[in-house]
Amino acid sequence: MTAGDDKSYDDINVTPMVDLYLVLLLIFIIMTSAGVTGTKVDLPKSSSKPPDLGAPKSKAITVNNQGAVFLDTVPVTLAELEQRLNAHKAKNPKFPVIIRGDSQTQYQGVMDVLDVCGRLGLDQVGLATVGPK
Repeated sequence: MTAGDDKSYDDINVTPMVDLYLVLLLIFIIMTSAGVTGTKVDLPKSSSKPPDLGAPKSKAITVNNQGAVFLDTVPVTLAELEQRLNAHKAKNPKFPVIIRGDSQTQYQGVMDVLDVCGRLGLDQVGLATVGPK
């Protein structure tokens, strides 16, 4: 052995290995993104006018703490409520109704609204509540 052979080889040069991994990663990214393009098709043209969605699908009935009844933010009497719900039912027989009552509302006000819904045969009636805080 010569004096120059006493060098220890404790260091491993990882630069070529990192370069190899980066090249393989680059090839993988290019190959996977090339397969995602899909088939080219001629898409149909739409009209510039948006479709008519009609009336809202559900109705919200609110009874405030004074006992006033609102149908979608419009104040109504119980007779008007029945007429408007009946008219909406003629257009859309299966629509949900959400009844919102103030926590201070007399129970009779909510029962009157439920009676109207029952007379009209509305079977998708829900009572809105808030969860515990």
